[in-house]
Amino acid sequence: MGGMPGRGIASRDEDAQRALNAEAPDIPDLWPRVVALFRPYRAALITTAVLVIAAAGATVIPPLIVERIFDNALFPADGDVQLGLLAELVGVMIAIYLVAAGLQVWQTYLTSSVGNRVTGDLREQLFARLQSMELAFFTRTKTGVIQSRLQNDVGGVSGVLTTFVSSIVGNTVTVVASLVAMVLLDWRLTVLAVILMPALVVVQRRVGRVRARIAARTQESLSELTAITQETLSVSGIMLSKVYNRQRLETERFRKENATQIRLQVQQAMTGQWFFGLVSVVMSSVPAVIYLAAGALIDRGSTLITAGTIVAFTAVQSRLLFPLMALMRVALEVQTSRALFARIFEYLDLEPAIRDAEDAIAVEDAPGPLGAVEFRDVVFRYPGARDDAPPTLAGVSFRVEPGTTHAFVGPSGAGKTTIVYLAARLHEASGGEVRFAGEDVRRLRHESVVEHVGVVSQETYLFHATIAENLRYARPDATDAELEDACRRADIHDAILGFEDGYDTIVGERGYRLSGGEKQRVAIARVLLKDPPVLLLDEATSALDTVSERVVQAALDRAAVGRTTLVVAHRLSTIRDADVIHVVERGRIAESGTHVELLEAGGLYARLAARRAD
Repeated sequence: MGGMPGRGIASRDEDAQRALNAEAPDIPDLWPRVVALFRPYRAALITTAVLVIAAAGATVIPPLIVERIFDNALFPADGDVQLGLLAELVGVMIAIYLVAAGLQVWQTYLTSSVGNRVTGDLREQLFARLQSMELAFFTRTKTGVIQSRLQNDVGGVSGVLTTFVSSIVGNTVTVVASLVAMVLLDWRLTVLAVILMPALVVVQRRVGRVRARIAARTQESLSELTAITQETLSVSGIMLSKVYNRQRLETERFRKENATQIRLQVQQAMTGQWFFGLVSVVMSSVPAVIYLAAGALIDRGSTLITAGTIVAFTAVQSRLLFPLMALMRVALEVQTSRALFARIFEYLDLEPAIRDAEDAIAVEDAPGPLGAVEFRDVVFRYPGARDDAPPTLAGVSFRVEPGTTHAFVGPSGAGKTTIVYLAARLHEASGGEVRFAGEDVRRLRHESVVEHVGVVSQETYLFHATIAENLRYARPDATDAELEDACRRADIHDAILGFEDGYDTIVGERGYRLSGGEKQRVAIARVLLKDPPVLLLDEATSALDTVSERVVQAALDRAAVGRTTLVVAHRLSTIRDADVIHVVERGRIAESGTHVELLEAGGLYARLAARRAD
């Protein structure tokens, strides 16, 4: 037994390594879908494009003016300096710089607004899709991995979304305008200046593919790092590591994943740096080559090249370096972000197992009485289960009349909790029918079903907020008097008043400042505020001591009055008075009846009762 924790950690490390080796998912039509994200902001994008074009075009005009300053104002053919023309040209240059600066500020505001709104939309869409997923999705997926998709992946593409328009459009216009200006000045020098560009583009694409692979692995590593943090730094995780003295082991696990993250981040940052260094050297060396070529042309008696042409050409060419480098860098970022976009769209493309039919109706419009629950030959398999594995539930049938209490008992893993969650349509039946108020739940709106159901589970979840805020999660418009009434019926009001801040007491993460019994009674009060006609109790007292169990059970009994109640029970003493007790074994209902009837039958229930009495 002493080696089991080590094997568990090794298994988690193996899972992390498999995730690290995984490539980004292949998403069809990825880039058209990314472009579609900008569609709601067409007007702002068009304005931005106009501003970018105007600003980029303005940047290539001053070098052309420089040519006139040199050839017409400073060194004219007659030898006399033209001060008036010089002042006029300088004034035009300064005016152009002022206009370009204003356009740049306006353009930055628009691109930042659009980029961040698109990022926000993407984050909201992803959060809404995750909210729509069925319960089984979250039982098989690490919370930290989900958080990483929502925060790290979306955050990773936010920079691309924010600067995409200005970088692509602005730098493209600047490059094109610079090339046009260079051709107008001297086409021969232009050919000499750009002869290596096609080769640079080919190399850039290869570098981009390498960075994209590294980016996918980096995000997988970051997901694992987030998962480790979420698991081990929660209150439950900290308590587990402390009571098993595993702080050093968890720290070592974090250190290893953190070292992997550092290595991948460095690899991603360094990939392509030699390439960009080469581009910088090539582009920076072009003026020297231009001077050499111009000298050769002048030496041969060419009259087409003047001092002003050489100065203007090198000025334009120097302005080509930064936008060209920026274009190559943003091209790399776009290739790198492909892996992140693919991971985001992979989650956006998830299809919830539980979806409303087109003709779905509200529970109020169902034909049967409110509170009636019925299972008709229900079969259930968890998603991803092997085809040859036995189903979790196989042919379960029963009917619950409104206002009655049905309890489910049986060995662990028999399927009791699954039955209760199917009644609330938190899972979708694989076969048969689950009927609510006389209608198949698949023909009812899911939200409407959930509105008519209240759940109290063994593991009560409370937010890190006040008691009042946790209660109002059920009914945000509840008055203070209604809160107090619900808490009195749940037998928790006096305990709350005993806290220093009363209903304004912060309960701590997951309610750890409250005892188990207090948390359960707050949960019962929360359900009473919701006032649902159907109450589902999933081993709500099994984790409590005997005294707390009696108090909570009394509160549950009061809450169940007048409601249809489905109870999953561990202690048989808590369900002796149920109208019907169903004994579940291996996914089937083995026997049903009252407590007395089942004891007299001498079946599984009688054996369970005898065993627990011992």
